[in-house]
Amino acid sequence: MTKFARDEFDRVPQNPSRQGVHRVVTTASRPVLWPVLVLGAVALVVGLAAFLFLPKPAPSALDGKNASQQNVTQESQAPSPSAKTTPSTSPSASPSATPTPTPTPTPTPSTAAVDKASPVAVYNGAGVAGLAARVSTTVQNDGWVPSEVGNWQGAPQQTSVIFYNGAAQEGNAEALGQLLGITEIRESADYTVPLVVVLGPGYN
Repeated sequence: MTKFARDEFDRVPQNPSRQGVHRVVTTASRPVLWPVLVLGAVALVVGLAAFLFLPKPAPSALDGKNASQQNVTQESQAPSPSAKTTPSTSPSASPSATPTPTPTPTPTPSTAAVDKASPVAVYNGAGVAGLAARVSTTVQNDGWVPSEVGNWQGAPQQTSVIFYNGAAQEGNAEALGQLLGITEIRESADYTVPLVVVLGPGYN
């Protein structure tokens, strides 16, 4: 027991009614997320369907597009036809210019026609018996007119030689030298015969 005197607060009613302050407990409101989830799922399904079922562009079409773009780029970089320089032509290069006639060269004795009617004398200076007669036969068979045939009585010759009398006989002497294989050709007025063949040592 307490030692204090009873007061009004110590009187407890027989049928007390509930008195006091009551607080209403409310749950915190949560944001509604299901519409966002539904929209995300729908967008995912649509994107997947578009990736799987929509037609893809052909590689050739892409290549053609890239090639056309590259051609356009090259054409834009290429110089215009107006920028090209045209070669200048001088009046002397005109096709209408009249060509200057080339003078016809006069034939020299070496290029004149061969006259095989000129007499040919053959002399043996090689010391080989019958050599002059054999060579004279070769000359005659080629169409030349043989003249004298014998042994050489002049100065000794180191090689075979053909003497010709006059510039008109130079072409005949060269043709005769080609026939006999003699390259030494000399002009001489010491002989009355137009062509004189002297067979030197070593000729066979």
